[in-house]
Parts: sequence; structure tokens; C-alpha cells
Amino acid sequence: MDERIDRFIQSLVEQSTPERTAWNVERLTRPGKTGWNYIDGCMLTALQTLSEITGEKSFADFVESVLDAYVRDDGSIDSFDAEKHRLDDINEGRVLFPVYQKSGKEKYRLAAETLHRALKAQPRTGEGSYWHKEVYPNQVWLDGIYMAMPFQALYERHFGQGDYSDIVRQIRTVRDRMRDPQTGLYYHGYDYSRKAYWADPVTGLSRSFWLRAIGWFSVALTDLCEIVTDADAAAEIAEILRDLMRSLRAYCDEETGLYWQVVDQPGREGNYLESSGSAMIAYSMLKGARLGVLDDEYRGLGRKTFDGLAQRHLTFEDGRMGLDHICLVAGLGTMGGKERDGSYEYYISEPVVSNDAKGVAPFVLCYSEIRRLGSEA
Repeated sequence: MDERIDRFIQSLVEQSTPERTAWNVERLTRPGKTGWNYIDGCMLTALQTLSEITGEKSFADFVESVLDAYVRDDGSIDSFDAEKHRLDDINEGRVLFPVYQKSGKEKYRLAAETLHRALKAQPRTGEGSYWHKEVYPNQVWLDGIYMAMPFQALYERHFGQGDYSDIVRQIRTVRDRMRDPQTGLYYHGYDYSRKAYWADPVTGLSRSFWLRAIGWFSVALTDLCEIVTDADAAAEIAEILRDLMRSLRAYCDEETGLYWQVVDQPGREGNYLESSGSAMIAYSMLKGARLGVLDDEYRGLGRKTFDGLAQRHLTFEDGRMGLDHICLVAGLGTMGGKERDGSYEYYISEPVVSNDAKGVAPFVLCYSEIRRLGSEA
């Protein structure tokens, strides 16, 4: 299995160029360059991590080739528009830090400064949380924590003053506003203004527990536990992660170890065991146990989910491998004429695809943790 997964990852890299990546299914339907985007950012983070564990130089070389294609000598970034204030656009900046450390190229440090300035200018709610995007005023989406906070923490660690207080405050606000006390699960979105049509007029919350939103949040918390150097800040983030993992255990499919697209509706007509969010939760469990943030039992739980993904959603045909059952995209608010209202019916209506980086990248991160465990055995 390991050799086939290795070949699969290598083949995706070989099919890609910095301008057109094989795993960016959303962008491949459009002409031209894929541009600076969070989807490639997810995969570059996974490739960088796997390279560090396996020593496979081609993965790290590809990461740097993508950065070289977009980052100019003055630190400006081709196709990045700071005026749009999109948290998604911050995510790809995560790989700037390890590549800068390795290469010493000043333009990577300057690019990190570019993204940091954009974050400082990001509009905020009255509670101090980043708007998810300029076009979604006063809205906090769970996935925004993943898109912005690991980068912000890496900047503080490498180039800042080590002040993680803003990160902790925003995560604390998400916990206080978006966590459901009955289930321990988190809603996808929260509108501070209570004006969005999908938001509850009293709480401001969206209606459903979308798996990948919770997955993004869990990955962010897990990665922050490794990045943040302040003991008190790291301890608070770790406790929020532990609480989330305890809650998620109740919703794991007993047979496969996977999780449902709408987390708390197992077996409901139209619902399905979704790959990307399942991989994110498995990664969080495996890495959290390795870091000592989660109890050892979570290592086994994460491995069960990874094995379930490999057995149920990995396909091998004619020497080619694919990861299927990946929700292509989901959001809140009107887009392209579609009313993304946060309902159960909405989440199960979005396209399901194979080999998109939103599923492949967390799968590769899981695989990296499995490889790491093997090397430490």
C-alpha cells in the first residue's frame, strides 16, 4: 500500500506545473493559470511535510517552484489581491517559512510580510474576529481559522514578537459562539450582525454541522499546538482541541472509521461518508497523539479512519490511484445563482469528486503521520 500511495503522490506532482496543478479540480475547469489560492496551499503544505519526513527532494522542489512562479523579488505575489480581504488567500503563505529557512531567498520573507500586512488590514467584527471575506461582512466561517491562524502564528514565531494573544482570542470567540453545547460540534458559520439570510436571527449561527468545516478547524488547532511557543496560549488551544475530539468520537462510523458529510445525520438519505473531512480528523488525532496533546487512544482512532479511507475511498485502476468521495466545495450565501443556505439539503447537493486537494492534501498529511510513526518504531 505504501508504495502505491507514494506513486500516486508522485504522479500528481508529475502531472502538475506551478501554473496548473492536477489536484486543483475547481480551477482546472477554468482557463489560464490557477493563481495564488488556498487549494494549492493545502497541497503544498502536505508535500512540504512529506518531504521533510521521507527526504523526497522532488516534493520540496515542486513547492519551491510554485513559490518562485508567484512570488516576485520585492515580495509582491502574482494574482494576490489584498483589497479583496479573503482569508483563503493567506493559507498558501504557510510554506513561505520553511522554504525561506532552507533557501534564504529574501523574497520569501518579504512575501510573508505582504500577507501579514494584509491580515493586519483584514476587517473585523465588533468582537475582534476576522471577516471571512470582504464580500461576507461580519461573517466568521469555521474554515477561516485554518486559512489564517497557522500563518499568523508562524509569522509571530519567525518574524514577530511571539504574541499569540490575538489568535487565542479569535479561537476563543469561535468556541463561545459557534460550539453547540449539546453535541460539542461546531456550526459552519456565524454572522455577528445577524443579517445574512442563512443566519439564525437570534444566535447568528448557520444551521448544520458540515464535516469539512469542522475538519479545517481541527487541523488548525492541531497545527497551532505545534507552532505556538507560548505555554499558556498553547494550553488553551490544546484544551479546545481535546474537547472537539471527544465530541467527534460519538459521530465516527463504527464500521469504517469515517465521518458523515453532515456530521450528526448518519445514514440519512443523501448523506455520505466524506473523505476530506474524515482525513482532516484522522490527521488531527494522529498528530495530536504524537504531540502528546491527545491521549494515546486517539492514535488508534486516527489510524482506523485512515485505514477506512484507504479501504473504502481509494481506487486502483490500470496502475492509477484515486481518492474519491470528496465534496468539491461548500459555503454560505448566494454564489453563481445557488442559494447556499446552510441546510442539510444544501450540503448534500454539492458535487462529489475525486483527487481534489481538499481531500488529497489531508490524506497525504495523514500518510505523513503514519510514515513518521513507522520511522519511530
